[in-house]
Amino acid sequence: MEQDIIIENNPEVTVEATPNRVTFEQLGIQYPLLRAIEELGYEYPMPIQEQVIPVILGEEHRDVVGLAQTGTGKTAAFGLPLLQGVDIVPVYSDFQIKKDYKTGKWLDPVDAPQPQALVLAPTRELCLQIAADLQDYSKYLRGIAILPVYGGSSIGSQIGALKRGVHVVVATPGRLIDLVERGAVRLNEVKTLVMDEADEMLSMGFSEDLTTILSEVPANRNTLLFSATMSAEISKISKNYLHNAREIVIGTKNEGAKNVSHIAYVVHAKDKYLALKRVVDYYPKIYGIVFCRTRLETQEIADKLIQDGYNADALHGELSQQQRDLTMQKFRQHRIQLLVATDVAARGIDVDDLTHVINYGFPDDIEVYTHRSGRTGRADKKGISIAIIHLREKGKLRAIEKEIKKQFEMGKLPTGEQICEKQLYKMIDDVERVEVNDDEIDRFLPVVSRKLEWLSKDDLIKRMLSLEINRFVKYYANAEEIEEVTEEPREKGDRKKDRKEKGSRKAESGFTRLFVNAGRMDGIVPAKIIDMLNRKTHSRIEVGRIDLMQKFSFFEVRQADADFVVEKMRGLNINGRDVVVEIAGDNDGKETNVAPSRKKSGARRHESGGAYQPSAEGGHRKQRERVAGRDNERRGHADRGEKRKASRHDNDAKWEKRMSKAKKDDWRQFFQPDNELKGEVPDFSEEGWAKRSKKRR
Repeated sequence: MEQDIIIENNPEVTVEATPNRVTFEQLGIQYPLLRAIEELGYEYPMPIQEQVIPVILGEEHRDVVGLAQTGTGKTAAFGLPLLQGVDIVPVYSDFQIKKDYKTGKWLDPVDAPQPQALVLAPTRELCLQIAADLQDYSKYLRGIAILPVYGGSSIGSQIGALKRGVHVVVATPGRLIDLVERGAVRLNEVKTLVMDEADEMLSMGFSEDLTTILSEVPANRNTLLFSATMSAEISKISKNYLHNAREIVIGTKNEGAKNVSHIAYVVHAKDKYLALKRVVDYYPKIYGIVFCRTRLETQEIADKLIQDGYNADALHGELSQQQRDLTMQKFRQHRIQLLVATDVAARGIDVDDLTHVINYGFPDDIEVYTHRSGRTGRADKKGISIAIIHLREKGKLRAIEKEIKKQFEMGKLPTGEQICEKQLYKMIDDVERVEVNDDEIDRFLPVVSRKLEWLSKDDLIKRMLSLEINRFVKYYANAEEIEEVTEEPREKGDRKKDRKEKGSRKAESGFTRLFVNAGRMDGIVPAKIIDMLNRKTHSRIEVGRIDLMQKFSFFEVRQADADFVVEKMRGLNINGRDVVVEIAGDNDGKETNVAPSRKKSGARRHESGGAYQPSAEGGHRKQRERVAGRDNERRGHADRGEKRKASRHDNDAKWEKRMSKAKKDDWRQFFQPDNELKGEVPDFSEEGWAKRSKKRR
């Protein structure tokens, strides 16, 4: 397959792949590595390998910035020349190095080989994956030692391996810095430094760690930086730490994978999980990843899918390393059909035959969507990236389309009848493709034939089909169709009305809207509201819409959970002051500057001294004003000061307007129009009519 390869340098050059494809041997890869990759099924280099390998192996030893999507062969692009450049020095065995059990320190041979190549990866999974690939490539490089070091694993065993000596270290930044500070590893002999998924490392907050590591390696090292997107941070690192770097771009910068189609389903927030089930049921042979935004949401969706009979499991940061390894092993072996994962945990997933990627809502960072969708459509296979979103995410959808330079297909959720039809065809296809072991089946066939001889051919087919799809027929026969969400074009007048009534929002169907007297001024963000719910309720509460005002906020929970949440949230304290959570009324949530005094804002209570009960006339609006005023009285003073300034400014503007229209020598212009003059008009010719009276002592 021919692809355009853009090599950005001064000057910029565009190179087209020639029909006569080059081989790895022509690129300069030596025999031991060639033998290993041929056994792995590598025939011809992929575009990024074809461009990167000669640059690294060339006499100039230039630094490289490689921009390509996940799954384009970046590991082999830097791994093969990296391994070829290692000077293999014998390492120490367990018998040659021992641990002093009195001091607890390892005995460090002075001449133990130190790392010559260092590969940095953002996550444990990606670290292990890169190390495994390098070990496969170096199968016939006798004596080479490759060590992955990462958090969540025994640091003692990693220190022991480093003391014996290693040639290549694949590490996460945090664990590597820990080992450097302990004196367990020295980086002064590193000849090649690779930063894989550099954009993700920066987004995860490893910027300072990278700076620390780069200060430990020699200045004359060869630096290779690989990323799926070209952000401002990547450009900054390239300028500061790479020398005479060649930038190699496969395709277009920040472009989505070419073999991936993008479909979006817009539903109400309460229907997202039901929509997910329909999508999964409509694709019976699905083998994919469901991306969620938080660990809590990831575990919750995975638990629901398992409870509903789906072959699914969760992968997120709260799992132990052993649990994550086991989950990934089952997923790679296709014992799990759906992997529900967070973005960080999924960074190390390197599976070539994923059919679908499902976004359970868009990520906060648009570039993360590029990484998600790049998990499917690898190795020239087709892939589908599905987004299940609500109406408020339509704006982000347009931004993603602009970023990946592709249009989303606005999908319509399949009906129950369509799903049952798909499941039926899948079963028929399985029956046609099943392998029959005649030797094993023949001995059971007479008994089965006698048992089923009373059934006709049609009856037998009906029963066989019913056995497989009855659960789908039964479920979707009683399931309500999910309401389709559409956004009709609005006239200018409607938009103006919407802006005027912004904040006049009612809870979605099935949810109750709650009020909390803390807002953005108190440091409230959506994550903090969810954290408060987790800490106070100790249970999983489904949260709908969250609206943050300056001084107070609203959030929605299921109607069945509303009273429970209000009860559990009593006694909440933020920044040293009491916070009230209660059910909001039908009034809108517009921001107000009302700050009544404490004396006037006293709440009426039951005769028994119970909780505040709003009046029928005032409703919850008055209650919110009282609470907001009581907690924000000092803010109210400032607000009233601003109002007075604004009032004076308005009066001055009116006065200037009136003066501009006034006639010369018209003395009446200096009086307010609402004030009527009493008595006769004064005679201005009279001397002393306006003489100032003497002050009284």
